Amino acid sequence: VQLQASGGGLVQAGGSVRLSCAASGRTFSSYTMGWFRQPPGKEREFVAAIRWSGGFTYYADSVKGRFTISRDNAKNTVYLQMNSLKPEDTAVYYCAVSLGVLSSIRFPSGYNYWGPGTQVTVSS
Repeated sequence: VQLQASGGGLVQAGGSVRLSCAASGRTFSSYTMGWFRQPPGKEREFVAAIRWSGGFTYYADSVKGRFTISRDNAKNTVYLQMNSLKPEDTAVYYCAVSLGVLSSIRFPSGYNYWGPGTQVTVSS
């Protein structure tokens, strides 16, 4: 599976950015796609995830109400719409695919495939 994220960049606080992650290669009958981020000098952290079948979504408390994860089945693409951005949202954002159980989707170890990451910088 190959993942390619795009849409990062520099944005002012309060602004919006939409990230995209296109998946190609091997397909699976049941999986979860997630977004993680890694702020400078910090550990990688869970942002949001979506079950490909059924579309159930999951969010970190820090982004709930501001970020929305969605998918386009036909394009094998997942999106992360980020609104009301804050300087603390500055990070490299990664998309990933999990073939594991739901209890693991909030942890990097629960994912099998990762994209290369895209930088999002929020200026104050």
